[in-house]
Amino acid sequence: MTVSSDPTVKRILGIDPGSRTAGYGIVEEHGNKLVAVGFGAVKPPTTGDVNQRSKYLFEAFAELIAQYNPSEVAVENVFFAENARSALMLGQARGAAILPALISGIPLHEYSALQVKKALVGGGRAEKDQVALMVCRILGIREIPKPADVTDALAVAVCHIHSAPMKRRMARA
Repeated sequence: MTVSSDPTVKRILGIDPGSRTAGYGIVEEHGNKLVAVGFGAVKPPTTGDVNQRSKYLFEAFAELIAQYNPSEVAVENVFFAENARSALMLGQARGAAILPALISGIPLHEYSALQVKKALVGGGRAEKDQVALMVCRILGIREIPKPADVTDALAVAVCHIHSAPMKRRMARA
């Protein structure tokens, strides 16, 4: 993927962190139009310990950053886990996924699932399929990407593009 030579084009890497599957989506803003440049899922091997999975996630996201050269990264905040062990594993996976951006000095922005749903669908109680359909409509994608982690990552990127101007105005005020 070539990097756009137009400095006004923003390229956002959206991340939906997960220890088994982490979704990613790269979205560019061209004026009023949003374009999905790339998307997919990072699936660490299920064999091996959690540290090896974290290393795999770190290396995969470092490679994505090198390949797509995003100007900013948006990540979904993780606020729910079934138990303490799951929460720890998810936190470790999240850290591994965002660390390459932090090391590279790329601005990182965090959004709750509620913020993402409101930005895309208009309501925080939207179902996953509603969000996925809106992602496809906004980005001109014909089929809903699978697994759901991918559309979640694209949704976080779109949420950031829609929310960033307001966040900047509020920071200046």
